[in-house]
Amino acid sequence: SENDGNGTVIVFLFINISPANIHLPSCNFSKSVFQDVYRSLIFPFFFQTTSSTLKAALQLGITYTVGSLNQKPERDVLLQDFEVMESIFFPSEGSNLTPAHHYGDFRFKTYAPVAFRYFREMFGIRPDDYMYSLCNEQLIELSNSGASGSLFYVSRDDEFIIKTVQHKEAEFLQKLLPGYFMNLNQNKRTLLPKFYGLYCVQAAGKNIRIVVMNNLLPSAVRMHLKFDLKGSTYKRRASPKEREKAVPTFKDLDFIQDMPEGLILEVDKYNAVCKTLQRDCLLLQSFKIMDYSLLVGVHNIDQASREQDREAEAEGAGAQRRPQIQKSLYSTAIEAIQAESGGVETGGIPARNSKGERLLVYIGIIDILQSYRLVKRLEHSWKALVHDGDTVSVHRPSFYAERFQKFMCNVVFRKVAAKASPCKKRRANGPSKKPAGSGASLTPTSIGYKHPLLQQQASTDTKEDSEGVIGKLWKKTLQCSCFRFIVGNKQVLLITTKHVKWRFHNTLMRVYPPIQ
Repeated sequence: SENDGNGTVIVFLFINISPANIHLPSCNFSKSVFQDVYRSLIFPFFFQTTSSTLKAALQLGITYTVGSLNQKPERDVLLQDFEVMESIFFPSEGSNLTPAHHYGDFRFKTYAPVAFRYFREMFGIRPDDYMYSLCNEQLIELSNSGASGSLFYVSRDDEFIIKTVQHKEAEFLQKLLPGYFMNLNQNKRTLLPKFYGLYCVQAAGKNIRIVVMNNLLPSAVRMHLKFDLKGSTYKRRASPKEREKAVPTFKDLDFIQDMPEGLILEVDKYNAVCKTLQRDCLLLQSFKIMDYSLLVGVHNIDQASREQDREAEAEGAGAQRRPQIQKSLYSTAIEAIQAESGGVETGGIPARNSKGERLLVYIGIIDILQSYRLVKRLEHSWKALVHDGDTVSVHRPSFYAERFQKFMCNVVFRKVAAKASPCKKRRANGPSKKPAGSGASLTPTSIGYKHPLLQQQASTDTKEDSEGVIGKLWKKTLQCSCFRFIVGNKQVLLITTKHVKWRFHNTLMRVYPPIQ
């Protein structure tokens, strides 16, 4: 409701709507206002009775489906397994197959149970561990909902993320499963989401679809910075409302402004990250997927140490919460990029910022259930009419993948500066002098030679060469090397001019009488 200023209360009534398909009348309200109303008022009201029972229904359903599936013999995954959907009804009074409960009647659907069992086994997740993590204790609801109004839950052991998805996203995931299965068989180390289950809770005429994934950002590790990066720049800045949060999720323009030097990685870590991103983007492009993001969480080790010291002084030394080691395989960022852990138990990638502070970086590709369908094509065409089409987020998959990789490997992640080799150092300092022998002797002298006549001649020759051959615009990128040789009773001066960028070389030779 809203007061129009004259004492009249205007009541908006929304029936069976979602922010993705709001049709605006001809009024002054923007679509973002309706989306905010939906996420803050309509969605919580819609799930006011179901959100409290959703977690319980999910736990009851997973306990039953995983337990019954565990009784069936293991076998190879067949093509028809990806299209299987099993359904079980949970009446409140119980039945021969289901226990009694204090919630309303609901129906629980499980999609591709055999295929997802294979995925869980591939990542080293046993059925009892899966049920214990999700069903033994109450799930924790996260307050930071997605842009589509999705609900997020995390298991108590920090192992799994449960997310509500839209009907089209769940349908697209089902179509994606055969290719996802093939990719995991070829490469288990990937930054793509690890899907462990797809379910649906049907209650009061509503279908709530839920996907279980790996948790990218462990809550036991304090994230000092968090970014959602797409590689685009159009409207890619965190809103003022987002910045008010304790740990806001910044975007591309914020990263460029706040971290212009990027995240500095060692050479092997940098190469591993870029190689993994390239492989994952190629797979997403083959499925015509775009509008995905790289979620980046940054834990500043030095800052955390200072914060712990201040907390210890203020509150006294207490038992520190030890980060939980994830049980599933290939689920941490350091494992996903095919790099050694280096003794980091929490799975972060060691890095440094421009100040030299030690960091742990947690990364993963998220939101991969958006295909380049007709709606997205129209969205790109509309935005391209008003703004530069290459800067908007929605784009064709091939262009999106290329832009995504370039931004991550050139802007977000940087190589640590390589140290000069001893050979390069000797060349930079100049070759060593050799003793003169009998007859013709060659004594090269580096550019640091201080004879005024040679310095003046070298400066003149370099200037003439740059003015006449290379051009005035190339002056600032020229390098000049000067060598002196004694051949008999003559002195030979070699001046080598090199252009840094275009690798232009020019050599001049002058003969002078010997220096007295």
